[in-house]
Amino acid sequence: MMMLVWLLGAIALVGLLGWAGLEWQYRQRAGNRLAFAAGQWNIEQFEAHRYQIVGLPELINRTPASEIMVPELTAETTLLSRGSLDGIQVQVAITTAHPDAEPRPDGYWFAYIVKLQKRTQFKVKVEITGPDLRSLKALWVRVHYLTYGPGGRYPQMGHVIVPLKFPAPEATPAWRDTPQAQVLPIPTHLLTHLDSPVEVVKRYVAAHAKPGDTITLGETPVAIMQGRWRHPSTIQPGWLARRLCYYFLPTSSLATACGLQTLVDMVGAWRVFFAFVGGALMKAVLRRGGGFYQLAGDQARLIDDVTGTLPPYDQFVVMGPESPQLVVDEIEKATGLGAAIVDVNDLKAVKIVAASASVRADVVAQALIDNPAGNADEQTPLVLIRPLQPS
Repeated sequence: MMMLVWLLGAIALVGLLGWAGLEWQYRQRAGNRLAFAAGQWNIEQFEAHRYQIVGLPELINRTPASEIMVPELTAETTLLSRGSLDGIQVQVAITTAHPDAEPRPDGYWFAYIVKLQKRTQFKVKVEITGPDLRSLKALWVRVHYLTYGPGGRYPQMGHVIVPLKFPAPEATPAWRDTPQAQVLPIPTHLLTHLDSPVEVVKRYVAAHAKPGDTITLGETPVAIMQGRWRHPSTIQPGWLARRLCYYFLPTSSLATACGLQTLVDMVGAWRVFFAFVGGALMKAVLRRGGGFYQLAGDQARLIDDVTGTLPPYDQFVVMGPESPQLVVDEIEKATGLGAAIVDVNDLKAVKIVAASASVRADVVAQALIDNPAGNADEQTPLVLIRPLQPS
């Protein structure tokens, strides 16, 4: 009898270990890792009553050992405007541009296999017509595609924002006086992945800047230009994010499961967990708040959750910029201006995320204390700072 019990116990243990091994291996699998890349988009025709925008996005197979099929792909659009959209019509056409298959003349998307470590392209043509298109601000394209592979039949979505209105760089906004400097908020078009910080500064700041000036860029616009924004539908909150998000203030961008999961995906679950425990101990024992953000890293403070920035990015979770020091150093090298990436709000809090060598941090902090760029829909992500000459 005892032998039978031991035998059954051994069988159960082997079965449990086998199940645990299979589960561990499954969790390491990539699933249907087919990435969307927005690619290049151009406004090929612009008339008073007609736009034609053409883009060439990509689907990239990043699954280590599996081919991924794409049985369906469609696109829908949203227009952002400062006026009514009455009378404006939008048509979208998709044409395959596979490297090994000709497109069908009827426009049908045939199920396509993206092979191991390969990629494919498709052309999206958007026609906008209407009585007056001058108030249009941007085009938001959402590409819906189904992936079919080891992860099952899984819907995914890619996003592209295309600016349609561009302010004149030579326009003269109003300078504002502060105790140590003059500041000039500079409007731009709606910044997207199609832009780079250096080119944006060159385009909009050159007409106003003088030697010795400093240009500041908001941290969120820089992250947007780097493509560091995710739709919540693409974020899968795990056990840790779903439970810990309740412990953050309601105004925090980490107070939702998707917001906190974004941080987990960047720095890892263990770091977030130990930062939470360490922050709680610092608050309980040392009576000192903010420990979580110190331990979790800079990205914990820089994430903007849904509603955290201007449309259409108010629908996304926006991360902090990547390699901000490299960005400001590149701007100073290319333009000769001191450059800083900043995080500013209406509560008179100014955080300098990164600054190039010639920037005076005290002057920047004081000049931005009243948040001249604004927190609403001003669309002035650049602020030029001109230190006052000592009397």
